[in-house]
Amino acid sequence: MSAAAAPALSPPALSIVIPCYNEEACLAELHRRVSAAAQGVAGTDYEIVLVNDGSRDGSWAMMASLADADPRVVAINLSRNHGHQLALTAGLDLCRGQRILIIDADLQDPPELLGAMVAEMEGQKADVVYAVRRARAGETAFKLATAKIFYRGLSKLAEIEIPRDTGDFRLMSRRALDALLSLPEQARFIRGMVAWVGFRQVPIVYDRAERHAGQTKYPLSKMVRFALDAVTGFSTAPLRFASHFGLWLVAATVLILIYIAIGFLSGSAIPGWTSLMLVVVILGAVQMFVLGLIGEYLGRLYIEAKRRPLYIVSDIAGHTGAHGRLGHVAHEAEAMAASDTPGGNGSLPIR
Repeated sequence: MSAAAAPALSPPALSIVIPCYNEEACLAELHRRVSAAAQGVAGTDYEIVLVNDGSRDGSWAMMASLADADPRVVAINLSRNHGHQLALTAGLDLCRGQRILIIDADLQDPPELLGAMVAEMEGQKADVVYAVRRARAGETAFKLATAKIFYRGLSKLAEIEIPRDTGDFRLMSRRALDALLSLPEQARFIRGMVAWVGFRQVPIVYDRAERHAGQTKYPLSKMVRFALDAVTGFSTAPLRFASHFGLWLVAATVLILIYIAIGFLSGSAIPGWTSLMLVVVILGAVQMFVLGLIGEYLGRLYIEAKRRPLYIVSDIAGHTGAHGRLGHVAHEAEAMAASDTPGGNGSLPIR
């Protein structure tokens, strides 16, 4: 799209927040399609917030170029790789729109669905419209199976209702986002946090496409960590399972002691080493498992107790007047120093 006058400082009608990690091959097409979708529902009253999550390719240089060419693009460069959920948090914290669309950079989720999402939000008077995946093109059988197990398992364990087969692709109102931003936890499972804040939330069904380019940024190790964050963030069921299992083991131990006592009093031989070692190994394995569960929760308490900022921004390219609540923008300190020097105007340095 052609460059026009810089957007007004008043909050735009729409913000589109897109976390990016090594997405250089997708950015040009992403910008074209997202801009077209935004113009279809908001005219020129929108912003596109691209968050560079420590990419190792040329993503940041391309984001900065897009921000130079398009006054509605804001490019945010994090100081290092923070992970998808924290990068998304940074974009949500620094966007200014009255409605906010969350979408990934790989174009598996179609920006063209925005118009239908806005219509659904207005028609249903909803604060959140979340996209439910009906089909997932290009996914392996293993990925589909593990995703199905994860979402159904989480729905059983979680203490709130988290919609199945949904990602972070959703449209939110400003008041729903402000409620979300009031939650300061470090281990963030944003789709669960959005469900937790409540308000009226409605689904919209779509077919997910293959990646436009590049490779998935969620290998098995990250998927496992993501699942742990989800379960430990929204359920104490594992701890209850550990305590209940411990009670059953105590009951079993009492029965074993009764059996041993009867055998001793009757003078019959008690089976020896093999059965004894089997019991010891089982009890040891269960104890380590229970300790591991407790350790996961204690580790999260330890991280939360530090109260560190959720993200650190090193550079911003584009026009933004937003001030984050949950992270640290390095340029803000420089701006304050500039305002204290003769001739300093105290403005936020941007590229």
